[in-house]
Amino acid sequence: MARLADYFVLVAFGPHPRGSGEGQGHILQRFPEKDWEDNPFPQGIELFCQPSGWQLCPERNPPTFFVAVLTDINSERHYCACLTFWEPVEPTQRAGRTGLCLQEAACSEDATEREEAAEGGRVGLSPTAPTPAGQLFAPKTLVLVSRLDHAEVFRNSLGLIYTIHVEGLNVCLENVVGNLLTCTVPLAGGSQRTISLGAGDRQVIQTPLADSLPVSRCSVALLFRQLGITNVLSLFCAALTEHKVLFLSRSYQRLSDACRGLLALLFPLRYSFTYVPILPAQLLEVLSTPTPFIIGVHAAFQAETQELLDVIVADLDGGTVTVPECVHIPPLPEPLQSQTHSVLSMVLDPELELADLAFPPPTTSTSSLKMQDKELRAVFLRLFAQLLQGYRWCLHVVRVHPEPVIRFHKAAFLGQRGLLEDDFLMKVLEGMAFAGFVSERGVPYRPTDLFDELVAHEVARMRADESHPQRVLRHVQELAEQLYKNENPYPAVAMHKVQRPGEASHLRRAPRPFPRLDEGTVQWIVDQAAAKMQGAPPAVRAERRTTVPSGPPMTAILERCGGPQATSARRLEVVRNCISYVFEGKMLEAKKLLPAVLRALKGRAARRCLAQELHLHVQQNRAVLDHQQFDFVVRMMNCCLQDCTSLDEHGIAAALLPLVTAFCRKLSPGVTQFAYSCVQEHVVWSTPQFWEAMFYGDVQTHIRALYLEPAEDRAPSQEAEEAPSREDERSALDVASEQRRLWPTMSREKQQELVQKEESTVFSQAIHYANRMSYLLLPLDSSKSRLLRERAGLGELESASNSLVTNSMAGSVAESYDTESGFEDAETCDVAGAVVRFINRFVDKVCTESGVTSDHLKGLHVMVPDIVQMHIETLEAVHRESKRLPPIQKPKLLRPRLLPGEECVLDGLRVCLLPDGREEGAGGSGGGPALLPAEGAIFLTTYRVIFTGMPTDPLVGEQVVVRSFPVAALTKEKRISVQMPVDQLLQDGLQLRSCTFQLLKMAFDEEVGSDSAELFRKQLHKLRYPPDVRDTFAFTLGSVHPPGRPPRATKDKGPSLRTLSRNLVKNAKKTIGRQYVTRKKYNPPSWEHRGQPPPEDQEDEISVSEELEPSTLTPSSALKPSDRMTMSSLVERACCRDYQRLGLGTLSSSLSRAKSEPFRVSPVNRMYAICRSYPGLLIVPQSVQDNALQRVSRCYRQNRFPVVCWRSGRSKAVLLRSGGLHGKGVVGLFKTQNAPSPGQSQADSSSLEQEKYLQAVVSSMPRYADTSGRNTLSGFSSAHMGSHAPSPRARVTTLSNPMAASASRRTAPRGKWGSVRASGRSGGLGADVGSRLAGRDLLGPPQANGAPSDPGFLRPQRAALYIIGDKAQLKGVRPDPLQQWELVPIEVFEARQVKASFKKLLKACVPGCPAAEPGPASFLRSLEDSEWLTQIHKLLQVSVLVVELLDSGSSVLVSLEDGWDITTQVVSLVQLLSDPFYRTLEGFRLLVEKEWLSFGHRFSHRGAHTLAGQSSGFTPVFLQFLDCVHQVHLQFPMEFEFSQFYLKFLGYHHVSRRFRTFLLDSDYERIELGLLYEEKGERRGQLACRSVWEYVDRLSKRTPVFYNYMYAPEDTEVLRPYSNVSNLKVWDFYTEETLAEGPPYDWELAQGPPEPPEEERPDGGAPQSRRRVVWPCYDSCPRAQPDAISRLLEELQRLETELGRAPERWKDAWDRVKAAQRLECRPDGHGTPGSLLVSSVPHHRRSLGVYLQEGPVGSTLSLSLDSDQSSGSTASSSRQAARRSTSTLYSQFQTAESENRSYEGTLYKKGAFMKPWKARWFVLDKTKHQLRYYDHRVDTECKGVIDLAEVEAVAPGTPTMGAPKTVDEKAFFDVKTTRRVYNFCAQDVPSAQQWVDRIQSCLSDA
Repeated sequence: MARLADYFVLVAFGPHPRGSGEGQGHILQRFPEKDWEDNPFPQGIELFCQPSGWQLCPERNPPTFFVAVLTDINSERHYCACLTFWEPVEPTQRAGRTGLCLQEAACSEDATEREEAAEGGRVGLSPTAPTPAGQLFAPKTLVLVSRLDHAEVFRNSLGLIYTIHVEGLNVCLENVVGNLLTCTVPLAGGSQRTISLGAGDRQVIQTPLADSLPVSRCSVALLFRQLGITNVLSLFCAALTEHKVLFLSRSYQRLSDACRGLLALLFPLRYSFTYVPILPAQLLEVLSTPTPFIIGVHAAFQAETQELLDVIVADLDGGTVTVPECVHIPPLPEPLQSQTHSVLSMVLDPELELADLAFPPPTTSTSSLKMQDKELRAVFLRLFAQLLQGYRWCLHVVRVHPEPVIRFHKAAFLGQRGLLEDDFLMKVLEGMAFAGFVSERGVPYRPTDLFDELVAHEVARMRADESHPQRVLRHVQELAEQLYKNENPYPAVAMHKVQRPGEASHLRRAPRPFPRLDEGTVQWIVDQAAAKMQGAPPAVRAERRTTVPSGPPMTAILERCGGPQATSARRLEVVRNCISYVFEGKMLEAKKLLPAVLRALKGRAARRCLAQELHLHVQQNRAVLDHQQFDFVVRMMNCCLQDCTSLDEHGIAAALLPLVTAFCRKLSPGVTQFAYSCVQEHVVWSTPQFWEAMFYGDVQTHIRALYLEPAEDRAPSQEAEEAPSREDERSALDVASEQRRLWPTMSREKQQELVQKEESTVFSQAIHYANRMSYLLLPLDSSKSRLLRERAGLGELESASNSLVTNSMAGSVAESYDTESGFEDAETCDVAGAVVRFINRFVDKVCTESGVTSDHLKGLHVMVPDIVQMHIETLEAVHRESKRLPPIQKPKLLRPRLLPGEECVLDGLRVCLLPDGREEGAGGSGGGPALLPAEGAIFLTTYRVIFTGMPTDPLVGEQVVVRSFPVAALTKEKRISVQMPVDQLLQDGLQLRSCTFQLLKMAFDEEVGSDSAELFRKQLHKLRYPPDVRDTFAFTLGSVHPPGRPPRATKDKGPSLRTLSRNLVKNAKKTIGRQYVTRKKYNPPSWEHRGQPPPEDQEDEISVSEELEPSTLTPSSALKPSDRMTMSSLVERACCRDYQRLGLGTLSSSLSRAKSEPFRVSPVNRMYAICRSYPGLLIVPQSVQDNALQRVSRCYRQNRFPVVCWRSGRSKAVLLRSGGLHGKGVVGLFKTQNAPSPGQSQADSSSLEQEKYLQAVVSSMPRYADTSGRNTLSGFSSAHMGSHAPSPRARVTTLSNPMAASASRRTAPRGKWGSVRASGRSGGLGADVGSRLAGRDLLGPPQANGAPSDPGFLRPQRAALYIIGDKAQLKGVRPDPLQQWELVPIEVFEARQVKASFKKLLKACVPGCPAAEPGPASFLRSLEDSEWLTQIHKLLQVSVLVVELLDSGSSVLVSLEDGWDITTQVVSLVQLLSDPFYRTLEGFRLLVEKEWLSFGHRFSHRGAHTLAGQSSGFTPVFLQFLDCVHQVHLQFPMEFEFSQFYLKFLGYHHVSRRFRTFLLDSDYERIELGLLYEEKGERRGQLACRSVWEYVDRLSKRTPVFYNYMYAPEDTEVLRPYSNVSNLKVWDFYTEETLAEGPPYDWELAQGPPEPPEEERPDGGAPQSRRRVVWPCYDSCPRAQPDAISRLLEELQRLETELGRAPERWKDAWDRVKAAQRLECRPDGHGTPGSLLVSSVPHHRRSLGVYLQEGPVGSTLSLSLDSDQSSGSTASSSRQAARRSTSTLYSQFQTAESENRSYEGTLYKKGAFMKPWKARWFVLDKTKHQLRYYDHRVDTECKGVIDLAEVEAVAPGTPTMGAPKTVDEKAFFDVKTTRRVYNFCAQDVPSAQQWVDRIQSCLSDA
């Protein structure tokens, strides 16, 4: 029984002591006056009676009632029922108080506002009795304090007391209060009690059946009505995950109900944080407490809650829940979230299910509010049962007596439920509420309630009902019935009878204030009752305690829901087999299976299986293995543990823990190494939670064994959580429950004995675990302080203990002491100390929780350091002996093959090459062998970084893995630390990334010391960035000079080179070395400084007089002899050869120039005085004098003035290139005209010169020559000098209209520029190009690649010269129709954008680590992010634009940036697209030499070749150009003589620094170093090639690798490639890799030893099949599977060799085949291509795809071998001649015989009688007067001779049997000799005619 009410209190308004207008509550009376012993009087009641503050009120309010809740220091809740009514203030006090009040109101308005807001809801009816003006009313409160929550009884009782007072009933108030305080009610158990307070009243009190279930009345239903389902669910999750929840409402009763409802939903968990349903205004600062809470606050104080940043605010009146941004409420795990949501909606809105029915049933009866409340609670009860199902299987019984101690194994629960990732459940299990749940409900023997039944017996039903909503609803209603019955056990309750005051009674004048009660009377009644109670026996309700049912074990529940990912039985079989092989000593078998086992161990089931199998091989806790077995077992254990999280939720580490201390090997007599010393590097061992769970699990096992009868006992190693296999094997909880039941019946001695036994069990386990932990935490080599630095866990735990500041300081001091002092002892102690502290903390925690006495605990603390120290000593011996073990046979280091002249700098360091993000090498999604990781060594040579090794996966066999790249290509090097896949140790590693798209991610072997690794890095750095370009491999190769000193000429090379160098270097600075090291950015000295050499002692900044040496600028007709030498060598440069080919002027020895030529070659820059970065000879308009060029050059950046670099053969338009303009110059002129000032003359003159120069260019073009007279620039000077308005001369066509959307581009007919647009990302040019350029009247639809349908797309008055410039530079220039040139501003990207884009491209193609989501999507996304293809698109777009302009007859000047990056790219692409010559091998070489090398692309600077360029980084401008060429090559595969491999070869070697070709930044620098003409006079023998072109030539003679067999050009073809990003392909140069031999671009290295033919296997077995496996990313596909033509050429060579002939050159064989095919194609002798494919190919774009589809299938060689046929045109002899010039590149062979060959060629000869026709090589020799024949062209052995002296006649012949079918019959002729008639047949009629003529003329000569 319990008291209904503990205290009755009367609280009244009293003035504030400090005199402020607001009053405060005063307790007038309290009963009883003495505190109860068991329940002291709660403090602060007066605050809670008036939560909004005590204030006077101008009118009477109706009485109010609410229940506040106070929580005392013992977490006991006190319910304070408060009934408030108002009484008039007495007149004596009123005056003073009113003054105060009014004064207060005047000075602080917010108080009155608050008062109105708070009381506003309570204003009653209009007063019936008039109240005097200015009358004020003061509140008075009756308070009942109780520990029971009977709100209705309290309301009635206080109402009764008020009624007696107001109505003046004839009842003694003292008696009523006394009866109220002495009334007792039963606690629980569903009893019913009627009480009366002695005023003719009657009340019935019902107590709930089970007091553990909360009583909610209607509060939950109201909460859902106010807030809705989603909001309540989020509040529910917030309260469970310990967030702060604040309710707002204008009603106190609503606040109480909402808080009560939320608490009721949390059942069976109890809310243990701050809980204040009604918070008084004075205590609002409680809201900023850091702990979680559930608090209710009156809505009047909403403003005060605004600044709370981490509080979830639920507004009950508005129905909203506001979650701050910084708060994340984890939702319920799916599918529970959605299921709960749908059930709740069915309960709250039963109509919802019927809303769509055609014939809805008559209105369903909705449940009453009370019933709905219980149904909603039932839904949440089910939810908890589903969440916590099987929780009892994860309880650990740590102690049974004297009180049960239960712990919950959280990790196992999460693991078995498969909810590891679930944020919600994690937080709930870590919360305080759950800890309380475990200690309260974990007890095995206690009263049970509804939840216990539900979670044990109904889980299966709930799972079955999931998909049947009606069955779920039925279950909910059943549960709701039980909950309702619990609250209302007696439905037919007798009616209450309580008097109430009459209507509006509060408005009547009260007879008097509430009287003061007589304390004595009340106290006497209380005392009487107390005396009576003492005599009565204490009413103790006997609790029905039972064993709590555990329910189905969790494993079973999981299997029903499908379990974790199913593991195939086959995998488990593999694991079992491997282990049995290991223990049977079948090591080879085990080794084969090991990779499969390691892969299988990714699965949970396989890991469990491994632990079980290993258990079987342990006898008496020990298993001694030999070394190999030990290694295998340790590897498998490590593999298992590496995927364990720190929580070990699947119990893998727990299962292995006993094993790591069982498996061992003997190192030497008395020294044994256990497996634990090899599996320490896992995070799980440093996690305290893991050790605690393990400890409690083991303690439970031992405690269970302690109480089980010996008959039932089993091996104690049996895990307690395992499901019992037989019924009689009781779980630890059952055993504990039985013990608790017996406990009261035992004798005191027996109880003591059991307690001691249990304690000693725990104590011994603690010692055992201290040992275990020291095993796994102390490293084998304790001198290394590895533990502290790498085991984050230990460090963090230390910091958790003391305050952050001190700890971090202490830590840093300790660390610095360690690292600097170098004392080994200090470090050893440190490791030991850390471990001791870790173990002590563990021991403290578990022993305190398990109730170990403090004496025992002290003993443990003393033992731990000894245990650790002892273990360290044991380990020292083990460490020493393990060092003496014969090392594991590591693979032999494979030496890499080196180039001639390449030397090793650092010999092999043993490393492991790890897989990077490219998954093909590691097996990947495509399957295939795991070539990586591979064990081997890293070598550093003067040229490359090379890894060679073998894959660690034994399945891959004996493959050799090679990955290498040139040192010069290194772009990034970073240190990494890597967890090794094999033994899980952390190793230092290095990641090297190269711009040739190779990545070496490697971990150094432990035998490689950190100093060796550091030395490797330093040497690598030194080789990557040599101080001077002369130290690079290309220079040091084959030279005997020590690096760093310029090689002196060893022998005099004649006067030529000496005088040349002297003249050339005359103007150069002498300080080459310094200039290279100090200069960061290459700025050639400004023009004025170049006239004379600067004095030695001064820097660049000296001033030089304006007059230059006359010699530099004299017109070049009279040159000194030495200058002529210079000229002659300059003429031999590539550009001059090209200028002659283009007809742009020649440079005869007298340097006279033909006046008719529009352009001339000017030697003005022969000394590199005008522009350092230009070549020595330049093409300029004929009319411009050399000395004018000097002034023109000033207007351009880097003095790179416009020069002609190409002329169209058809339209005669020229292409010019220059740097961008300076501020002055044409653009500057058009932009602003300032008033003339005296110092402007120089600028004026140079601008004028510039305009004249452009005018001269325009005039030089034939079409415009006639108009040039009218369009002089004479008006410029006056405009410039006199006017401020911008001159309206030059037209500007802007090419950027960001508004033009792509959609409009597709539909509207658009000009040439349609596809050229400028948006920030994909832009380039704009869609609207200005009136002139685009032409308004377009005919026909545009073509797909943006080319117009009509070539006349520009207007008739098209400009003669278009200047393509940078948009930023040409801003503000006004267009003008008179001028003949037009500015085309375009947006271009800068070099730094290329650099950034390339970095991203590298990362996309060669990622350092596997992508988060593997697959093509992530690669494509990162490729798009790099914007590389967008830049390619822009380049192609601009180039096609320029090609169109040139093709239409306008000249173009490309004037972008400094004129050496993008300008070079565009100009080269334009020439390649416009001129077929540049698409041959020879032409492409010329193009690169001319535009890239001679015109000064800064290869060294962009490639960061030396130390000076290190900061600028690698910018692949040339590579980007090659990529563009590759894109064009893909679209026009028949237009290029060279293959894709040629482009990749150049792409690789322009950065490799193997050749000197791509070194240095300009011709000037190359001459300075004496590079340019060094070949003259020194004919080296077979030295390594210094020039890449020389290398290509040599290689081309041996193999057709650079040749494109599809080459069949159309002569007039100007290529217009598609440039949209969708048409571009990623170049396979970026992605392909050949691990068999490394990059294939160093040909000498790539050609490995040939494989023996399959038939001649050395083992003599039967010949195997000819097939071979080609692995992705290992074999080179082109080598393994060459194209048909290469294959046939190889076959030809092989057969020739077998026949003993000298093999023919491939080029000759190829040309011969082509010639033969040409014959086959023309049987009728006419030039029409009969069977040729070409005719059927569409004219515009003949791409590879079309070719192969339409090719004849049967023949091997007729693929596309016509080289000289274009669609429908005959082969002209002139074209054959042009073709032949390219073939001479290959056929520079020595003839087989040195004698004279007057005429030679192939003829078919009929053999002697009955012999067939055969093709032979015939040579007509006039000197010897004979016709010899050979088997083939290079055959040295003559097969037969026809003496011409014997010839009688040569006559036309006729085809005989067996003659070649395809040959015209006129091609046959006979030669009659005295002995016999020879029948011949030529390839075609003309050659037959030629042969006959030659033989005839020979005969006539004779």
